[in-house]
Amino acid sequence: MRATIIHGPGDIRVENAPEPKITASTDAVIRTVATCVCGSDLWSYRGINPVTEPQPIGHEYVGIVEEVGNDVSTVRPGQFVIGSFIASDNTCPNCRAGYQTNCLHRDFPNGCQAEYIRIPLADGTLVAIPEQPAEELIPSLLALSDVMGTGWYAAKAAAVQPGSTAVVVGDGAVGLSGVIAAKELGAERIIAMSRHASRQKLALEFGATDIVTERGEEGIARVRELTNGVGADSVLECVGTQQSMQQALQSTRPGGSVGFVGMPHDVQIDGQELFFSHVGLRGGPAPVRAYLPDLIERVFSGRINPGKVFDLTLSLDEVAEGYKAMDERRAIKALLRP
Repeated sequence: MRATIIHGPGDIRVENAPEPKITASTDAVIRTVATCVCGSDLWSYRGINPVTEPQPIGHEYVGIVEEVGNDVSTVRPGQFVIGSFIASDNTCPNCRAGYQTNCLHRDFPNGCQAEYIRIPLADGTLVAIPEQPAEELIPSLLALSDVMGTGWYAAKAAAVQPGSTAVVVGDGAVGLSGVIAAKELGAERIIAMSRHASRQKLALEFGATDIVTERGEEGIARVRELTNGVGADSVLECVGTQQSMQQALQSTRPGGSVGFVGMPHDVQIDGQELFFSHVGLRGGPAPVRAYLPDLIERVFSGRINPGKVFDLTLSLDEVAEGYKAMDERRAIKALLRP
């Protein structure tokens, strides 16, 4: 089969690889219908996360079940499925508490930018769609496997409530999905921080009420100005840098909350500053599996259309261009068709 292999910074190749096989009775093998490049993949592409040897890459997927292990009972061959980027049994205490990405038996599907993938813990990880979805729904369903679920978790972790004011730091696919989530959870005012016209336009379409183009201290001051000097009730941090975290914490009112889902890189938080701010801080890898049934229903009902974050569609053979376009910010998110 064809699979995407990262060899080092800026070096993405499509190569022949062995088709995955069932290796445990709880596995499923899926033929991918669509996959994509994630913003977090760019950490490796840019050399920030070290790549010491060639390895498969990718963790977002939708597809058709080809084969299941003997102990798999909730999905069967021929079904269209969506799964989380972290495999979970969905039965352990952490899963039952809604934190499937911290499952006691979690596993990490990798190499999903390929024609076929093996998903461990299939019963707890995959959600089946009763029938083959319409072609126009596939981008939105693919978004649920990570970015929309991650944006949703950012809004939940930030305690977005009906009538509240929310700020979204980051205008990538996760941040834009966070705008959708804040709107769905009832935020009355949604301030999106973005410097890019195309992303600003999509943020407004998704429900943002204000755009802030400034960053750092100027961005914080602008949010304070828009909130009568108080700060926002909820801030969604969707980047993962020192600047974005500081911007999020200092844009939040006392008693407000920050939900952080950007993978932190060299982020340090001043304990005394956090202590005296009265700001709540919660985040981590999004428990996408917890939200899949609800989000699938919202997509099918037409309430949300997160697939609009895909502004570039390529064949799997063109995956290197997808990485390049996202790295150069010519694309928000690249969808790949195997």
